[in-house]
Amino acid sequence: MGSLRVSSPGFTGRDAVALAAVLVSLVALLPLGFVVFITAQTGWQTVYELVVRPRVGELLVNTVLLEAVTIPIAIVLAVALAWLTERSDLPGARLWSWLAVAPLGVPAFVHSYAWISLVPGMRGLWSGVLVSIMAYLPFLYLPVAAQMRRLDPALEDVAASLGQPPSRVFFRVILPQLRLAICGGSLLVGLHLLAEYGLYAMIEFDTFSTAIVDQFQSAYNGPAANMLAGVLVLACLVLLGLENRLRGQERYARVGSGAARPAARARLGRGTLVWLALPLGLALLSLGVPLLTLARWLYLGGAAAWSSDDIGSALGQTLGLALLGGAATTLAALPMAWLSVRAPGRLQKVLEACHYYVGSLPGVVVALALVTITVRVALPLYQTMTTLLLAYGLMFLPRAVVGLRASLAQAPVELERAAMALGRPPLKAIWQVTMRLSAPGVAASMALVALGITTELTATLMLAPNGTVTLSTRFWSLTNDIDYVAAAPFALLMVLLSLPLTLLLHYQSRRSIGQ
Repeated sequence: MGSLRVSSPGFTGRDAVALAAVLVSLVALLPLGFVVFITAQTGWQTVYELVVRPRVGELLVNTVLLEAVTIPIAIVLAVALAWLTERSDLPGARLWSWLAVAPLGVPAFVHSYAWISLVPGMRGLWSGVLVSIMAYLPFLYLPVAAQMRRLDPALEDVAASLGQPPSRVFFRVILPQLRLAICGGSLLVGLHLLAEYGLYAMIEFDTFSTAIVDQFQSAYNGPAANMLAGVLVLACLVLLGLENRLRGQERYARVGSGAARPAARARLGRGTLVWLALPLGLALLSLGVPLLTLARWLYLGGAAAWSSDDIGSALGQTLGLALLGGAATTLAALPMAWLSVRAPGRLQKVLEACHYYVGSLPGVVVALALVTITVRVALPLYQTMTTLLLAYGLMFLPRAVVGLRASLAQAPVELERAAMALGRPPLKAIWQVTMRLSAPGVAASMALVALGITTELTATLMLAPNGTVTLSTRFWSLTNDIDYVAAAPFALLMVLLSLPLTLLLHYQSRRSIGQ
Protein backbone atom coordinates (compact mmCIF):
# COMPACT_ATOMS: atom_id res chain seq x y z
CA MET A 1 0.00 0.00 0.00
CA GLY A 2 3.03 2.21 -0.54
CA SER A 3 3.20 5.31 1.64
CA LEU A 4 0.22 4.15 3.69
CA ARG A 5 2.19 1.32 5.37
CA VAL A 6 3.47 1.69 8.90
CA SER A 7 6.23 -0.16 10.66
CA SER A 8 3.95 -2.13 12.97
CA PRO A 9 2.93 -5.59 11.70
CA GLY A 10 -0.60 -6.70 10.98
CA PHE A 11 -3.68 -4.76 10.02
CA THR A 12 -3.28 -1.27 11.48
CA GLY A 13 -5.67 1.61 12.04
CA ARG A 14 -4.19 3.42 9.04
CA ASP A 15 -4.85 0.35 6.90
CA ALA A 16 -8.48 0.34 8.07
CA VAL A 17 -8.90 4.01 7.13
CA ALA A 18 -7.28 3.36 3.74
CA LEU A 19 -9.59 0.39 3.13
CA ALA A 20 -12.62 2.53 3.96
CA ALA A 21 -11.40 5.21 1.53
CA VAL A 22 -10.92 2.58 -1.19
CA LEU A 23 -14.48 1.28 -0.70
CA VAL A 24 -15.95 4.78 -0.91
CA SER A 25 -13.86 5.45 -4.05
CA LEU A 26 -15.23 2.29 -5.70
CA VAL A 27 -18.79 3.41 -4.97
CA ALA A 28 -17.95 6.86 -6.37
CA LEU A 29 -16.88 5.18 -9.64
CA LEU A 30 -20.37 3.71 -10.17
CA PRO A 31 -21.68 6.52 -12.41
CA LEU A 32 -18.63 6.37 -14.69
CA GLY A 33 -18.77 2.59 -14.74
CA PHE A 34 -22.45 2.82 -15.66
CA VAL A 35 -21.69 5.01 -18.68
CA VAL A 36 -18.95 2.70 -19.93
CA PHE A 37 -21.01 -0.46 -19.34
CA ILE A 38 -24.15 0.85 -21.03
CA THR A 39 -22.14 2.07 -24.01
CA ALA A 40 -20.44 -1.30 -24.46
CA GLN A 41 -23.69 -3.22 -23.96
CA THR A 42 -25.68 -1.08 -26.38
CA GLY A 43 -23.30 -1.78 -29.24
CA TRP A 44 -21.33 0.69 -31.28
CA GLN A 45 -23.77 0.71 -34.19
CA THR A 46 -26.69 1.64 -31.95
CA VAL A 47 -24.54 4.11 -30.04
CA TYR A 48 -23.58 5.79 -33.30
CA GLU A 49 -27.20 6.03 -34.42
CA LEU A 50 -28.31 7.49 -31.07
CA VAL A 51 -25.45 9.99 -30.77
CA VAL A 52 -25.00 11.13 -34.37
CA ARG A 53 -28.47 12.53 -34.95
CA PRO A 54 -29.93 16.03 -35.35
CA ARG A 55 -31.35 16.16 -31.81
CA VAL A 56 -27.93 15.61 -30.22
CA GLY A 57 -26.43 18.19 -32.56
CA GLU A 58 -29.06 20.72 -31.50
CA LEU A 59 -28.36 20.06 -27.80
CA LEU A 60 -24.62 20.32 -28.40
CA VAL A 61 -24.99 23.68 -30.17
CA ASN A 62 -27.17 24.96 -27.32
CA THR A 63 -24.63 23.80 -24.76
CA VAL A 64 -21.63 25.32 -26.54
CA LEU A 65 -23.42 28.64 -27.05
CA LEU A 66 -24.56 28.73 -23.42
CA GLU A 67 -21.04 28.11 -22.13
CA ALA A 68 -19.34 30.39 -24.67
CA VAL A 69 -21.62 33.36 -23.97
CA THR A 70 -22.24 33.01 -20.22
CA ILE A 71 -18.71 32.35 -18.93
CA PRO A 72 -16.91 35.35 -20.55
CA ILE A 73 -19.62 37.76 -19.39
CA ALA A 74 -19.47 36.28 -15.89
CA ILE A 75 -15.65 36.63 -15.83
CA VAL A 76 -15.82 40.34 -16.74
CA LEU A 77 -18.50 41.04 -14.15
CA ALA A 78 -16.78 39.02 -11.42
CA VAL A 79 -13.37 40.65 -11.94
CA ALA A 80 -14.88 44.15 -12.06
CA LEU A 81 -16.95 43.52 -8.94
CA ALA A 82 -14.01 41.97 -7.08
CA TRP A 83 -11.79 44.95 -7.93
CA LEU A 84 -14.45 47.39 -6.70
CA THR A 85 -15.04 45.60 -3.39
CA GLU A 86 -11.41 44.64 -2.64
CA ARG A 87 -9.20 47.27 -4.31
CA SER A 88 -11.20 50.51 -4.42
CA ASP A 89 -12.67 52.93 -1.89
CA LEU A 90 -16.21 51.99 -2.94
CA PRO A 91 -18.61 53.05 -0.16
CA GLY A 92 -19.99 50.03 1.74
CA ALA A 93 -17.52 47.61 0.12
CA ARG A 94 -18.06 44.95 2.82
CA LEU A 95 -21.85 45.08 2.32
CA TRP A 96 -21.53 44.85 -1.47
CA SER A 97 -19.15 41.92 -1.03
CA TRP A 98 -21.75 39.99 0.97
CA LEU A 99 -24.52 40.92 -1.47
CA ALA A 100 -22.36 39.56 -4.32
CA VAL A 101 -22.28 36.16 -2.59
CA ALA A 102 -25.87 36.13 -1.30
CA PRO A 103 -27.48 34.97 -4.62
CA LEU A 104 -26.10 31.50 -3.83
CA GLY A 105 -28.84 31.35 -1.20
CA VAL A 106 -31.46 31.43 -3.96
CA PRO A 107 -31.73 28.09 -5.83
CA ALA A 108 -31.18 28.42 -9.57
CA PHE A 109 -34.68 27.26 -10.47
CA VAL A 110 -36.12 29.86 -8.06
CA HIS A 111 -34.19 32.52 -9.99
CA SER A 112 -35.88 31.23 -13.15
CA TYR A 113 -39.28 31.17 -11.43
CA ALA A 114 -38.82 34.81 -10.39
CA TRP A 115 -37.86 35.98 -13.87
CA ILE A 116 -40.65 34.00 -15.56
CA SER A 117 -43.11 35.60 -13.13
CA LEU A 118 -41.76 39.05 -13.98
CA VAL A 119 -41.40 38.50 -17.76
CA PRO A 120 -43.68 35.60 -18.79
CA GLY A 121 -42.31 35.56 -22.34
CA MET A 122 -38.71 34.77 -21.36
CA ARG A 123 -37.48 31.92 -23.55
CA GLY A 124 -34.34 30.70 -25.27
CA LEU A 125 -30.58 31.24 -25.10
CA TRP A 126 -30.34 34.86 -23.98
CA SER A 127 -32.87 34.33 -21.22
CA GLY A 128 -30.78 31.35 -20.10
CA VAL A 129 -27.63 33.46 -20.15
CA LEU A 130 -29.21 36.22 -18.05
CA VAL A 131 -30.64 33.93 -15.38
CA SER A 132 -27.48 31.78 -15.30
CA ILE A 133 -25.29 34.81 -14.63
CA MET A 134 -27.59 35.98 -11.84
CA ALA A 135 -27.57 32.50 -10.25
CA TYR A 136 -23.94 31.46 -10.71
CA LEU A 137 -21.86 34.66 -10.72
CA PRO A 138 -20.91 34.15 -7.02
CA PHE A 139 -18.97 30.99 -7.96
CA LEU A 140 -16.61 33.23 -9.94
CA TYR A 141 -16.68 36.24 -7.64
CA LEU A 142 -15.69 34.29 -4.51
CA PRO A 143 -12.33 32.89 -5.73
CA VAL A 144 -11.44 36.03 -7.71
CA ALA A 145 -12.14 38.32 -4.73
CA ALA A 146 -10.22 36.02 -2.38
CA GLN A 147 -7.23 35.93 -4.75
CA MET A 148 -7.31 39.70 -5.23
CA ARG A 149 -7.13 40.21 -1.46
CA ARG A 150 -3.96 38.07 -1.33
CA LEU A 151 -2.03 39.78 -4.14
CA ASP A 152 1.29 41.38 -3.25
CA PRO A 153 1.11 45.08 -4.29
CA ALA A 154 4.92 45.25 -4.62
CA LEU A 155 4.68 44.09 -8.24
CA GLU A 156 2.16 46.81 -8.98
CA ASP A 157 4.42 49.40 -7.36
CA VAL A 158 7.31 48.32 -9.56
CA ALA A 159 5.18 48.56 -12.70
CA ALA A 160 3.90 52.00 -11.69
CA SER A 161 7.44 53.21 -10.97
CA LEU A 162 8.37 52.24 -14.53
CA GLY A 163 5.75 54.65 -15.85
CA GLN A 164 2.93 52.20 -16.52
CA PRO A 165 -0.56 53.79 -16.26
CA PRO A 166 -3.10 52.19 -13.84
CA SER A 167 -5.03 50.51 -16.66
CA ARG A 168 -1.90 48.81 -18.00
CA VAL A 169 -0.84 47.79 -14.48
CA PHE A 170 -4.20 46.10 -14.04
CA PHE A 171 -4.11 44.18 -17.33
CA ARG A 172 -0.40 43.29 -17.26
CA VAL A 173 0.21 42.70 -13.54
CA ILE A 174 -3.01 42.13 -11.61
CA LEU A 175 -5.10 40.20 -14.14
CA PRO A 176 -2.45 37.53 -14.93
CA GLN A 177 -2.19 36.75 -11.21
CA LEU A 178 -5.92 36.04 -11.12
CA ARG A 179 -5.58 33.28 -13.71
CA LEU A 180 -5.98 30.36 -11.30
CA ALA A 181 -9.00 31.89 -9.59
CA ILE A 182 -10.66 32.74 -12.90
CA CYS A 183 -10.06 29.24 -14.29
CA GLY A 184 -11.32 27.55 -11.12
CA GLY A 185 -14.42 29.74 -10.88
CA SER A 186 -15.14 29.36 -14.59
CA LEU A 187 -14.94 25.58 -14.23
CA LEU A 188 -17.50 25.66 -11.41
CA VAL A 189 -19.83 27.84 -13.47
CA GLY A 190 -19.37 25.68 -16.56
CA LEU A 191 -20.13 22.45 -14.69
CA HIS A 192 -23.25 24.00 -13.17
CA LEU A 193 -24.41 25.09 -16.63
CA LEU A 194 -24.05 21.50 -17.84
CA ALA A 195 -25.80 20.03 -14.80
CA GLU A 196 -28.70 22.46 -14.29
CA TYR A 197 -32.18 21.21 -15.11
CA GLY A 198 -34.87 23.29 -13.43
CA LEU A 199 -33.60 26.69 -14.55
CA TYR A 200 -33.58 25.78 -18.26
CA ALA A 201 -36.73 23.67 -18.18
CA MET A 202 -38.68 26.70 -16.93
CA ILE A 203 -37.52 28.96 -19.75
CA GLU A 204 -37.88 26.13 -22.30
CA PHE A 205 -34.23 26.13 -23.33
CA ASP A 206 -33.17 22.59 -24.24
CA THR A 207 -29.92 21.26 -22.78
CA PHE A 208 -28.57 17.77 -22.26
CA SER A 209 -29.91 17.69 -18.70
CA THR A 210 -33.44 18.71 -19.70
CA ALA A 211 -33.41 16.22 -22.59
CA ILE A 212 -32.22 13.37 -20.34
CA VAL A 213 -34.96 14.02 -17.79
CA ASP A 214 -37.58 14.22 -20.58
CA GLN A 215 -36.34 10.91 -22.02
CA PHE A 216 -36.30 9.33 -18.57
CA GLN A 217 -39.86 10.43 -17.80
CA SER A 218 -41.12 9.13 -21.14
CA ALA A 219 -39.13 5.89 -21.42
CA TYR A 220 -37.49 5.48 -17.98
CA ASN A 221 -33.94 4.16 -18.51
CA GLY A 222 -34.17 3.83 -22.28
CA PRO A 223 -31.02 3.76 -24.43
CA ALA A 224 -31.58 7.31 -25.74
CA ALA A 225 -31.37 8.79 -22.23
CA ASN A 226 -28.30 6.68 -21.45
CA MET A 227 -26.47 7.84 -24.55
CA LEU A 228 -27.31 11.48 -23.84
CA ALA A 229 -25.84 10.91 -20.38
CA GLY A 230 -22.68 9.57 -22.01
CA VAL A 231 -22.35 12.66 -24.20
CA LEU A 232 -22.89 14.86 -21.14
CA VAL A 233 -20.11 13.05 -19.26
CA LEU A 234 -17.79 13.61 -22.24
CA ALA A 235 -18.70 17.30 -22.19
CA CYS A 236 -17.76 17.45 -18.50
CA LEU A 237 -14.43 15.77 -19.19
CA VAL A 238 -13.72 18.20 -22.05
CA LEU A 239 -14.47 21.11 -19.72
CA LEU A 240 -12.14 19.69 -17.05
CA GLY A 241 -9.36 19.19 -19.60
CA LEU A 242 -9.79 22.68 -21.02
CA GLU A 243 -9.60 24.24 -17.56
CA ASN A 244 -6.47 22.24 -16.76
CA ARG A 245 -4.79 23.40 -19.97
CA LEU A 246 -5.73 27.05 -19.51
CA ARG A 247 -4.62 27.01 -15.89
CA GLY A 248 -1.04 26.21 -16.93
CA GLN A 249 1.91 25.43 -14.67
CA GLU A 250 3.03 28.93 -13.70
CA ARG A 251 3.92 29.77 -10.10
CA TYR A 252 2.01 32.55 -8.41
CA ALA A 253 3.49 32.47 -4.92
CA ARG A 254 5.48 35.35 -3.45
CA VAL A 255 9.14 34.44 -2.87
CA GLY A 256 11.23 36.37 -0.37
CA SER A 257 11.41 37.42 3.24
CA GLY A 258 8.70 39.27 5.08
CA ALA A 259 5.00 39.47 4.33
CA ALA A 260 3.05 41.26 1.65
CA ARG A 261 1.58 44.54 2.88
CA PRO A 262 -2.09 45.40 2.27
CA ALA A 263 -2.69 47.08 -1.07
CA ALA A 264 -3.72 50.71 -1.16
CA ARG A 265 -7.28 51.17 -2.35
CA ALA A 266 -7.80 53.09 -5.56
CA ARG A 267 -9.76 56.32 -5.27
CA LEU A 268 -12.86 56.40 -7.44
CA GLY A 269 -13.40 60.15 -7.01
CA ARG A 270 -16.10 61.60 -9.19
CA GLY A 271 -16.74 58.23 -10.78
CA THR A 272 -18.00 56.73 -7.51
CA LEU A 273 -21.67 56.98 -8.42
CA VAL A 274 -21.01 55.46 -11.84
CA TRP A 275 -19.09 52.53 -10.35
CA LEU A 276 -21.80 52.02 -7.71
CA ALA A 277 -24.18 51.15 -10.55
CA LEU A 278 -22.45 47.76 -11.06
CA PRO A 279 -22.86 46.22 -7.57
CA LEU A 280 -26.24 47.92 -7.14
CA GLY A 281 -27.53 46.66 -10.48
CA LEU A 282 -26.31 43.12 -9.88
CA ALA A 283 -27.84 43.09 -6.39
CA LEU A 284 -31.20 44.28 -7.73
CA LEU A 285 -31.22 41.72 -10.55
CA SER A 286 -29.91 38.71 -8.59
CA LEU A 287 -31.58 39.36 -5.22
CA GLY A 288 -34.17 42.07 -5.75
CA VAL A 289 -36.04 40.26 -8.53
CA PRO A 290 -36.41 36.91 -6.63
CA LEU A 291 -37.29 38.53 -3.29
CA LEU A 292 -39.74 41.02 -4.77
CA THR A 293 -41.37 38.29 -6.86
CA LEU A 294 -41.76 36.06 -3.81
CA ALA A 295 -43.16 38.97 -1.79
CA ARG A 296 -45.66 39.73 -4.57
CA TRP A 297 -46.95 36.17 -4.82
CA LEU A 298 -47.10 35.79 -1.04
CA TYR A 299 -49.05 39.05 -0.79
CA LEU A 300 -51.51 37.91 -3.47
CA GLY A 301 -51.93 34.55 -1.76
CA GLY A 302 -52.33 36.03 1.71
CA ALA A 303 -52.69 33.69 4.66
CA ALA A 304 -54.22 31.04 2.41
CA ALA A 305 -50.86 30.53 0.70
CA TRP A 306 -49.52 29.08 3.97
CA SER A 307 -52.53 26.89 4.73
CA SER A 308 -51.46 23.92 2.64
CA ASP A 309 -50.75 20.75 4.61
CA ASP A 310 -47.89 20.02 2.19
CA ILE A 311 -45.77 22.85 3.61
CA GLY A 312 -45.18 21.20 6.97
CA SER A 313 -44.72 17.77 5.42
CA ALA A 314 -42.30 19.05 2.75
CA LEU A 315 -40.30 21.04 5.30
CA GLY A 316 -40.06 18.06 7.65
CA GLN A 317 -39.02 15.60 4.95
CA THR A 318 -36.53 18.08 3.48
CA LEU A 319 -34.88 18.66 6.85
CA GLY A 320 -34.86 14.92 7.56
CA LEU A 321 -33.18 14.11 4.23
CA ALA A 322 -30.74 16.99 4.66
CA LEU A 323 -29.68 15.86 8.13
CA LEU A 324 -29.40 12.18 7.18
CA GLY A 325 -27.64 12.94 3.92
CA GLY A 326 -25.30 15.46 5.53
CA ALA A 327 -24.29 13.06 8.30
CA ALA A 328 -23.88 10.04 5.98
CA THR A 329 -21.89 11.96 3.35
CA THR A 330 -19.59 13.51 5.95
CA LEU A 331 -18.99 10.11 7.52
CA ALA A 332 -18.17 8.62 4.11
CA ALA A 333 -15.74 11.47 3.38
CA LEU A 334 -13.84 11.19 6.67
CA PRO A 335 -11.40 8.40 5.63
CA MET A 336 -10.33 10.27 2.49
CA ALA A 337 -9.97 13.58 4.32
CA TRP A 338 -7.84 11.93 7.02
CA LEU A 339 -5.58 10.25 4.44
CA SER A 340 -5.13 13.54 2.57
CA VAL A 341 -3.80 15.20 5.72
CA ARG A 342 -2.03 12.36 7.53
CA ALA A 343 -0.81 10.04 4.76
CA PRO A 344 -0.31 11.88 1.46
CA GLY A 345 1.07 9.80 -1.38
CA ARG A 346 0.33 8.34 -4.79
CA LEU A 347 -2.50 6.08 -3.59
CA GLN A 348 -4.04 8.97 -1.71
CA LYS A 349 -4.00 11.11 -4.88
CA VAL A 350 -5.71 8.37 -6.91
CA LEU A 351 -8.39 7.86 -4.27
CA GLU A 352 -8.89 11.58 -3.89
CA ALA A 353 -9.40 11.96 -7.65
CA CYS A 354 -12.11 9.27 -7.47
CA HIS A 355 -13.83 11.26 -4.73
CA TYR A 356 -13.62 14.55 -6.62
CA TYR A 357 -14.53 13.47 -10.15
CA VAL A 358 -18.09 12.52 -9.16
CA GLY A 359 -18.68 16.12 -8.11
CA SER A 360 -18.17 17.18 -11.73
CA LEU A 361 -20.95 14.90 -12.96
CA PRO A 362 -24.46 16.33 -13.34
CA GLY A 363 -26.99 15.03 -10.84
CA VAL A 364 -29.08 13.67 -13.69
CA VAL A 365 -26.23 11.33 -14.70
CA VAL A 366 -25.75 10.11 -11.13
CA ALA A 367 -29.49 9.52 -10.76
CA LEU A 368 -29.78 7.73 -14.11
CA ALA A 369 -26.85 5.48 -13.21
CA LEU A 370 -28.45 4.50 -9.91
CA VAL A 371 -31.81 3.89 -11.60
CA THR A 372 -30.20 1.52 -14.10
CA ILE A 373 -28.09 -0.27 -11.49
CA THR A 374 -30.96 -0.79 -9.06
CA VAL A 375 -33.37 -1.95 -11.79
CA ARG A 376 -30.89 -4.45 -13.23
CA VAL A 377 -28.96 -5.62 -10.18
CA ALA A 378 -30.74 -4.59 -6.96
CA LEU A 379 -34.41 -4.12 -7.76
CA PRO A 380 -35.51 -3.98 -4.09
CA LEU A 381 -33.47 -0.77 -3.75
CA TYR A 382 -35.23 0.95 -6.67
CA GLN A 383 -36.95 4.17 -5.54
CA THR A 384 -36.00 3.71 -1.90
CA MET A 385 -34.60 6.15 0.61
CA THR A 386 -31.30 4.25 0.57
CA THR A 387 -30.78 4.93 -3.14
CA LEU A 388 -31.75 8.58 -2.77
CA LEU A 389 -29.29 9.09 0.11
CA LEU A 390 -26.59 7.31 -1.93
CA ALA A 391 -27.19 9.77 -4.79
CA TYR A 392 -26.88 12.71 -2.39
CA GLY A 393 -23.66 11.24 -1.03
CA LEU A 394 -22.11 10.87 -4.48
CA MET A 395 -23.14 14.35 -5.59
CA PHE A 396 -21.94 16.20 -2.50
CA LEU A 397 -18.95 14.04 -1.52
CA PRO A 398 -16.38 16.63 -2.76
CA ARG A 399 -17.95 19.33 -0.58
CA ALA A 400 -17.53 17.18 2.50
CA VAL A 401 -13.93 16.18 1.66
CA VAL A 402 -12.83 19.79 1.14
CA GLY A 403 -14.35 20.98 4.41
CA LEU A 404 -13.07 18.05 6.44
CA ARG A 405 -9.56 18.23 5.03
CA ALA A 406 -9.21 21.86 6.10
CA SER A 407 -10.42 21.16 9.64
CA LEU A 408 -8.33 17.99 10.10
CA ALA A 409 -5.21 19.86 8.98
CA GLN A 410 -5.62 22.16 11.99
CA ALA A 411 -5.65 19.26 14.48
CA PRO A 412 -2.02 18.60 15.64
CA VAL A 413 -0.90 15.12 14.69
CA GLU A 414 1.29 15.02 17.83
CA LEU A 415 -1.79 14.77 20.05
CA GLU A 416 -3.06 11.87 18.00
CA ARG A 417 0.29 10.10 18.31
CA ALA A 418 0.45 10.84 22.02
CA ALA A 419 -2.92 9.16 22.55
CA MET A 420 -1.70 6.06 20.70
CA ALA A 421 1.54 6.08 22.72
CA LEU A 422 -0.57 6.00 25.89
CA GLY A 423 -2.22 2.79 24.74
CA ARG A 424 -5.29 3.89 22.82
CA PRO A 425 -5.98 1.95 19.59
CA PRO A 426 -5.35 4.06 16.45
CA LEU A 427 -8.99 4.31 15.41
CA LYS A 428 -10.01 5.21 18.96
CA ALA A 429 -7.28 7.86 19.13
CA ILE A 430 -8.44 9.37 15.84
CA TRP A 431 -12.04 9.43 17.01
CA GLN A 432 -11.46 10.73 20.53
CA VAL A 433 -8.69 13.24 19.81
CA THR A 434 -8.58 14.36 16.18
CA MET A 435 -12.31 14.27 15.57
CA ARG A 436 -13.06 16.22 18.75
CA LEU A 437 -10.62 18.94 17.76
CA SER A 438 -12.09 18.99 14.25
CA ALA A 439 -15.72 19.07 15.42
CA PRO A 440 -16.44 22.64 14.18
CA GLY A 441 -15.13 21.78 10.71
CA VAL A 442 -17.12 18.54 10.67
CA ALA A 443 -20.27 20.46 11.57
CA ALA A 444 -19.55 23.00 8.81
CA SER A 445 -19.08 20.20 6.26
CA MET A 446 -22.36 18.60 7.31
CA ALA A 447 -24.08 21.98 6.95
CA LEU A 448 -22.66 22.50 3.43
CA VAL A 449 -23.88 19.07 2.32
CA ALA A 450 -27.25 19.45 4.06
CA LEU A 451 -27.91 22.81 2.45
CA GLY A 452 -27.01 21.39 -0.97
CA ILE A 453 -29.52 18.58 -0.41
CA THR A 454 -32.17 21.11 0.64
CA THR A 455 -32.29 22.64 -2.85
CA GLU A 456 -31.44 19.56 -4.93
CA LEU A 457 -34.11 18.86 -7.56
CA THR A 458 -33.14 16.52 -10.39
CA ALA A 459 -31.97 13.44 -8.46
CA THR A 460 -34.85 13.84 -6.02
CA LEU A 461 -37.39 13.89 -8.86
CA MET A 462 -35.88 10.75 -10.41
CA LEU A 463 -35.12 8.69 -7.29
CA ALA A 464 -37.42 9.73 -4.46
CA PRO A 465 -39.78 6.98 -3.20
CA ASN A 466 -43.48 7.39 -3.86
CA GLY A 467 -45.02 9.72 -1.31
CA THR A 468 -41.81 11.69 -0.74
CA VAL A 469 -42.47 15.43 -0.76
CA THR A 470 -39.61 17.91 -0.42
CA LEU A 471 -39.59 21.68 -0.73
CA SER A 472 -37.93 21.51 -4.15
CA THR A 473 -40.16 18.78 -5.64
CA ARG A 474 -43.37 20.35 -4.33
CA PHE A 475 -42.27 23.75 -5.63
CA TRP A 476 -41.52 22.17 -9.01
CA SER A 477 -44.89 20.43 -9.16
CA LEU A 478 -46.80 23.64 -8.42
CA THR A 479 -44.85 25.74 -10.92
CA ASN A 480 -45.49 23.13 -13.60
CA ASP A 481 -49.20 23.67 -12.87
CA ILE A 482 -48.62 27.46 -13.18
CA ASP A 483 -49.73 27.86 -9.57
CA TYR A 484 -47.11 30.46 -8.67
CA VAL A 485 -48.97 31.68 -5.58
CA ALA A 486 -48.99 28.25 -3.96
CA ALA A 487 -45.35 27.68 -4.96
CA ALA A 488 -44.09 30.88 -3.29
CA PRO A 489 -43.99 29.57 0.34
CA PHE A 490 -41.88 26.58 -0.73
CA ALA A 491 -39.46 28.86 -2.59
CA LEU A 492 -39.18 31.21 0.39
CA LEU A 493 -38.44 28.35 2.79
CA MET A 494 -35.67 27.08 0.50
CA VAL A 495 -34.13 30.56 0.41
CA LEU A 496 -34.31 30.90 4.20
CA LEU A 497 -32.67 27.49 4.68
CA SER A 498 -29.97 28.25 2.08
CA LEU A 499 -28.91 31.71 3.26
CA PRO A 500 -26.73 30.31 6.10
CA LEU A 501 -24.57 28.70 3.38
CA THR A 502 -23.81 32.08 1.86
CA LEU A 503 -22.97 33.53 5.26
CA LEU A 504 -20.66 30.59 5.96
CA LEU A 505 -18.89 30.89 2.59
CA HIS A 506 -18.43 34.63 3.00
CA TYR A 507 -17.15 34.24 6.56
CA GLN A 508 -14.67 31.52 5.62
CA SER A 509 -13.43 33.58 2.68
CA ARG A 510 -12.72 36.52 4.98
CA ARG A 511 -11.27 34.39 7.76
CA SER A 512 -8.75 32.79 5.39
CA ILE A 513 -6.89 36.11 5.24
CA GLY A 514 -7.61 37.26 8.76
CA GLN A 515 -10.38 39.75 7.99
